[in-house]
Amino acid sequence: MSDRHDHHDEPGHHHRHGHHDQHGHPHQLGHGAGRASLRHRLGHLLAPHSHETADKVDRALESSARGMRALWVSLAVLGVTALAQAVVVAVSGSVALLGDTVHNAADALTAVPLAMAFVLGRRAATRRFTYGYGRAEDLAGLVIVLTIAASAAFAGWTAVDRLLDPRPVQHLPAVAVAALVGFAGNEWVARYRIRVGRAIGSAALVADGLHARTDGFTSLAVLLSAGGAALGWRFADPVVGLAITAAIVLVLRDAAREVFRRVMDAVDPALVDRAEHALAGVPGVRGVGELRLRWIGHRLRAEVAVVVDGESTVREAHRIAVDAEHALLHAVPRLTAALVHADPEAAPGEADPHRALAHHATA
Repeated sequence: MSDRHDHHDEPGHHHRHGHHDQHGHPHQLGHGAGRASLRHRLGHLLAPHSHETADKVDRALESSARGMRALWVSLAVLGVTALAQAVVVAVSGSVALLGDTVHNAADALTAVPLAMAFVLGRRAATRRFTYGYGRAEDLAGLVIVLTIAASAAFAGWTAVDRLLDPRPVQHLPAVAVAALVGFAGNEWVARYRIRVGRAIGSAALVADGLHARTDGFTSLAVLLSAGGAALGWRFADPVVGLAITAAIVLVLRDAAREVFRRVMDAVDPALVDRAEHALAGVPGVRGVGELRLRWIGHRLRAEVAVVVDGESTVREAHRIAVDAEHALLHAVPRLTAALVHADPEAAPGEADPHRALAHHATA
């Protein structure tokens, strides 16, 4: 006897499970851990909560709203930073500062595809896109990677051209100040994007934050070019420009790896361990079979098979499946739905109930 329990966001298919967190569990993007806010804790004490469709939609909208706010704020900060640097580039002719400015401008513009993805991700699932539009965020991550690659190519080409045809850099104090402005703007944006990205589970936003952080350090490298030029080394500016290009390539590698893993449905193995541990503690679950987790945008879905008593009734097996899903929703951060399949415990001499499906597994 088996039972499938899918916590789909469908009208009329709700199961109330008491309160559900985000509980401050650490979000596994390889870094850090969050903590539940005081307001959220008080909310648990003062009002009942559920895992119903409306709650999930509210959380999805809240996550998207936070992501949008992070994008527009960082776009404004980086836009002002790039504009200030561009003025200095025009009067100084520094290719190191030019590379930094172009990269800052490109970083600001990456907010556009991410914003489009967050807006698209709010749309409800359809009969064609049955999982919704959350994966648009991963496509935006690919656009960001391509943008970083293009800025690296432009910065590198400009630096090589200046290395072959050296020219003096004018207004060195202004170049130094512009470099400090670039560092300050990028580091602030990096911290903000990474913090929000981890909080809402957005790999694309985290990648964008890492991109901004590298931009900050490349801005500091412009200080070296100004110092070298002040000492009379005419190759200082293009050499630092090449160093900036190398730094951009490094962040390109990290961002590409993060986005590639998300597109390929990779998850942190610690999440799988957490889910298995939670399921093992559910009364009536005698074993955990196949378990799969996947990101859809910045939210997780799960598919799992649990082993139950073969003599259980359909209602009993369904109750265990509901309890298993409930345990997963509490244990796994950012999980919004789980499909739980109940398999009967094998009896001596009993044929494998999945035997009829075996030939499909190799098709």
